[in-house]
Amino acid sequence: MNSCQKYFSVCVLALLTQAAFAKDAAGPAILSATPGHGGAVTCTDSTIIGNVDSTGLPASVVQTSCTISGSVLAPVSTGVLTAFNSAYDSLALTPCDQVLTGTLAGVTLSPGVYCFDAAATLTGLLTLNGPSNGTWLFKVGTSGTGALTGTNFSMAMANGGTACNVTWWVAQAATMTTSDFLGTIYAGAAITDTGGTFSGNALAKAAVTLTGASLTGCDSGGATAKQGCNQGVGNGPEACDPGNSNQGNPLRSNDELGGTPGNPGRKGGNK
Repeated sequence: MNSCQKYFSVCVLALLTQAAFAKDAAGPAILSATPGHGGAVTCTDSTIIGNVDSTGLPASVVQTSCTISGSVLAPVSTGVLTAFNSAYDSLALTPCDQVLTGTLAGVTLSPGVYCFDAAATLTGLLTLNGPSNGTWLFKVGTSGTGALTGTNFSMAMANGGTACNVTWWVAQAATMTTSDFLGTIYAGAAITDTGGTFSGNALAKAAVTLTGASLTGCDSGGATAKQGCNQGVGNGPEACDPGNSNQGNPLRSNDELGGTPGNPGRKGGNK
């Protein structure tokens, strides 16, 4: 039995969420889903690879020394807000496999549904060990209240597991500080990320704030989003995806032939 069969509700939810966000082709990497025009996204000294959505007016997305590789959509449609709330409520009803306590430092977890009755205060290294189709769902505040807080917290995947198959449902706010976080957060209040990395989507019922952080979202197919670039050899450390511009004729190309990812040089395209 594979992970999608075992945790059927999580997999179905992922498919429904992808369909709901189809208008935003890759789905939002960041969503501030406050009802009405209350959404707010603040990005300072940070990088976002993916799309940014807000229920607020255009001025609700504030960029200061902030790079966003995808689209910025504000306000989003009521359908996006409805889809987010439906996904949030569905995750809340998913039954737990195991109740967790403590900081999770030094812990290794296989695919499953893990719950904290109240708040979760995390630090140290958490390892998720499972196959590429393995899914992890963490629920924080299943008793009705509880925030997620990570300080100097880091996560690692082992044996093929991917960050885009990790989901965090949080009853209240999620706050990450100098942490390397993996997974998509559905938060009942604000999401704040300061001085760290975030691989996944930040989806909140209130404001989303990034300061000195780097967020790489997951696209609607569950893959890590990649930014565009202007070179012929990509997918190196810069995580860009240049495609192929030779149109079937290398002499018409600006591809940098003979380069390597991260070090393409100028190898003789477009002669």
